[in-house]
Amino acid sequence: MELRPYQQEALDAVFNQWEDGYSKTLLVLPTGCGKTIVFAKVTEECVRRGKRVLILAHRGELLEQAADKLYKATGLKSSVEKAESSCLDSWYRVTVGSVQTLMREKRLAMFDSDYFDVIIVDEAHHCISESYRRILDYFGEADVLGVTATPDRGDMKNLGTVFESLAYEYTLPKAIKEGYLCPIKAITIPLKLDLTGVSVQAGDFKASDIDTALDPYLYQIADEMKKYCENRKTVVFLPLVKTSQKFRDILCEKGFKAAEVNGNSEDRTEILNDFENGKYDVLCNSMLLTEGWDCPSVDCIIVLRPTKVRGLYCQMVGRGTRLCEGKKDLLLLDFLWHTERHELCRPAHLICENEEVAEKMTENLAMQSGIPLDIEEAAQQASEDVVAQREESLAKTLSEMKKRKRQLVDPLQYEMSIQDEDLSGYVPTFGWEMMPPTKKQITALEKYGIFPDEIDNAGKAKKLLDKLDKRRNEGLTTPKQIRLLERNGFKHVGTWEFEKANFLIKRIAANGWRVPHDIDPAAYE
Repeated sequence: MELRPYQQEALDAVFNQWEDGYSKTLLVLPTGCGKTIVFAKVTEECVRRGKRVLILAHRGELLEQAADKLYKATGLKSSVEKAESSCLDSWYRVTVGSVQTLMREKRLAMFDSDYFDVIIVDEAHHCISESYRRILDYFGEADVLGVTATPDRGDMKNLGTVFESLAYEYTLPKAIKEGYLCPIKAITIPLKLDLTGVSVQAGDFKASDIDTALDPYLYQIADEMKKYCENRKTVVFLPLVKTSQKFRDILCEKGFKAAEVNGNSEDRTEILNDFENGKYDVLCNSMLLTEGWDCPSVDCIIVLRPTKVRGLYCQMVGRGTRLCEGKKDLLLLDFLWHTERHELCRPAHLICENEEVAEKMTENLAMQSGIPLDIEEAAQQASEDVVAQREESLAKTLSEMKKRKRQLVDPLQYEMSIQDEDLSGYVPTFGWEMMPPTKKQITALEKYGIFPDEIDNAGKAKKLLDKLDKRRNEGLTTPKQIRLLERNGFKHVGTWEFEKANFLIKRIAANGWRVPHDIDPAAYE
């Protein structure tokens, strides 16, 4: 199987991290981008090097899926460590293991602590639980790869207690831009749903309280679906099984061909197949289909189970992001959930790392309710709006920075000039990121033209150096060009090409280091 370019980059990055001494590393790929294929290829290479590999998952379907993909992608068969089955009497180099089975002390005691050389954790956001930690601690000398879809910053800070580095991250916007996932259009539906009375349990909204809050609106939601979901294959996520069944009945009353599945559905496989084959146009479920189920033809998602957990929200929406013949985009219906006390995941959180930009995008979408808007374009507009707001509030500070005589550019000035949200919103996650910048990093930043004294951690220094390397390879302006041109009054020089900036600097130099009279720096493009 030939890997996509980003999958090959991910594969190489994982082994580079292990070879550099980071024995516990993370791989982040959005739902639908083939994370199982990547870790299957990692497994294949480990086996080629004579290593014994354990693939951990928390559900039977995920174990079966991993074993199946591993065989199809590499030809490798695997033993199973689950219930009565054990890998100890098998000669296979790969084991797919159930967390619930392996976490037991009696089961772990059957293995030498160095039995597995490599452990791969599917859905690694579960890794912070005690059951996973017990297994990883027992096989403490093994190299570990955690694989997950886009986690939020809170998840990453938690995962930073288990993992030492992020080997590779492929973002949703990049996957859409490069044609590996379908575009997403979001519609804000002006139907206000009151969540103010909903309590929180285990870090997220309590399902039974959501059910109570949601119930009065089900008929109105079905009416809104009539406007937008005709001729679309729709999946609806609801808080409880009884709500899911009730909503299915309401949709059928309204003329939809709706079905419902839950953990106790004896005919679940048949219903899922019928939905895939077009017998039903709406599938209701109570959080059953968040992991381990794929139907690429799904082109509409409705989240009626509001959540604070971005990883969970991404998984729900990810059921509809895969490519399929004849599918133009994924439509995401977003209702106006009203909540005073708690942050709530909205379409903006699929694509915006920075909370300030996410809030602005949500505000912009709400102002154009009822209109389908491309989330990439909406995120770009929100980012520009936030940069403009920041520049306005930081106008005096930035103005002073631009007038300074020093030869180096202040990091804040550079971030604002290149309009980079990843840099301006960066928070260190892993232990090494929180350490002070190294002498090597400081020297490299100065060489690039960045004033290093205001960068207080190694993670920010690395992110900045990576950005500088990337911009140099892409032929964009250098910090020194930015400093010179912004001191002369030019705006957003960070978005310019190197050669065009260089041409203008030569004109200024030829004019005795004065801006030519026919150029207005404030209006120049």
